[in-house]
Amino acid sequence: MSSGHVQKIKQLPWVLWIRQVQGIILFELRRSLTLRRSPFVYLLALAPLALLSLRLFFPTEQEILDGIGGINVMFAIIFRAFYLRLAVFFGCVGVFMRLFRGDVLEKTLHYYFLTSVRREILVVGKYISGVLLNFIIFGGSVAVAFFLLYLPSGWVTVEEFVFKGPGMGHLFSYVGVTFLACIGYGAVFLLMGLFFRNPIVPASVILGWEYINFLLPPYLKKISVIYYLESLCPVPIPSGPVTILAEPAPFWLAVPGLLGLTLVVLVIAGLKIRQMEISYGEE
Repeated sequence: MSSGHVQKIKQLPWVLWIRQVQGIILFELRRSLTLRRSPFVYLLALAPLALLSLRLFFPTEQEILDGIGGINVMFAIIFRAFYLRLAVFFGCVGVFMRLFRGDVLEKTLHYYFLTSVRREILVVGKYISGVLLNFIIFGGSVAVAFFLLYLPSGWVTVEEFVFKGPGMGHLFSYVGVTFLACIGYGAVFLLMGLFFRNPIVPASVILGWEYINFLLPPYLKKISVIYYLESLCPVPIPSGPVTILAEPAPFWLAVPGLLGLTLVVLVIAGLKIRQMEISYGEE
């Protein structure tokens, strides 16, 4: 490497940081995308697809009578109840809380710390790899589930609604909300993994808060990730008799709000890892 090239990198440290982040992302994805390392995440993503595949052969008369409108509501319920509150949530727990804790348990984190990579860059690289991993798995699952749910209505109906009607917009919205869920929950659980050795307690507390969101008064609903995610879903669902209603967050508030939360959490994580000392003997 010439002295001029070295001097250029020194003048532009962000170029080096981007390359380091890219290297960390590729390395972490190669490790994490294997079925052996993330079996629980794949199981969560495949479970609804298996059930909806069976439905292709056994459609109910009521579903046929309800038509596209009924299927829209059905998918909206499945997406909120299963994907947001269960699959993506626990997928993020499993992936993000072990990004650093897993390396500690495997006694490999010190290899990262011995490199010239800044620890804040390590946090960013690992975080992005976790977001991409979860989004590839769950975003793909949502897209396949969407088509599996509409197929029993007949290909003509699917073509009219999905490709010529608003269906494709609905699909992009659901996939986009899945991506934001990976971003928001991922940041929270990455931080939890740096502060807690056992993920069960903090994950249970956050899960409980997200699940009772529909019972909370409007000002408390906004202190949760699920409130902003559900506000972005394209199809509303019927409210239960005990639901405390609140105005959904507008797009211009929901998306920047989630991204702002993510940025704050990553800054805290970066400060935390700068003070982190490895002691494998205590694990």
